[in-house]
This record gives sequence, structure tokens and C-alpha cells, in this order.
Amino acid sequence: MKNIKPAFDVISKLNSRGVIITAKGNNVDFVSRFFAPQVGVNEDPVTGSAHTTLTPYWAKQLDKEEFTAIQLSERKGYLLCKYLNERVEISGKAKLYLIGDIYLD
Repeated sequence: MKNIKPAFDVISKLNSRGVIITAKGNNVDFVSRFFAPQVGVNEDPVTGSAHTTLTPYWAKQLDKEEFTAIQLSERKGYLLCKYLNERVEISGKAKLYLIGDIYLD
């Protein structure tokens, strides 16, 4: 799955926020990648919203409720996911993205 070469020009024309690909993992329960050139992100490093969709899918496939997952972007993201029926709980380490101040009148 790491070797997949997405056709971003084709994906960017789809009427969706992005495309998720997934497979059963070797050292984790499942792996994934998320491509979203439609919104200016060719490949998202780690996508929490994608895992809210992937977790219920893999819960049915693997008949379990807790998962380890890796998003196989260049940076890689390691996640722990819990399927709680109406909710999905996701945890993992985060990278600092931005520090700033917001001033409101």
C-alpha cells in the first residue's frame, strides 16, 4: 500500500472530500492512506475523520472493538481506535501544527 501512486488529477475531479484506501495490517489491525487534492491536500499525514469511518468498517471485518492503526503517509501516523457503536474514540501522539493568538473585539 505504501507503493501506491495516486492519480491526483483524477481524484481531484471526484465529488467528494477525499479518497480513503485501507487494508489489513501486518503489525497493526489496519493501515490506510487519505488523499484529498480537492481541498488542497494531496495526502493528509494523519486523518482522524477518516478513522471515524474506517473503525466501524474494521469492527465488522475483524469482529472486535479496539484497534491499532497506521496511516502510511510519508510522516506516518500511529492511532489507537475504539468502536463505541454511535461514536469512535481515537488517540495517538500529535505533532504541533500552529501556535498563535486570536483577538476578538
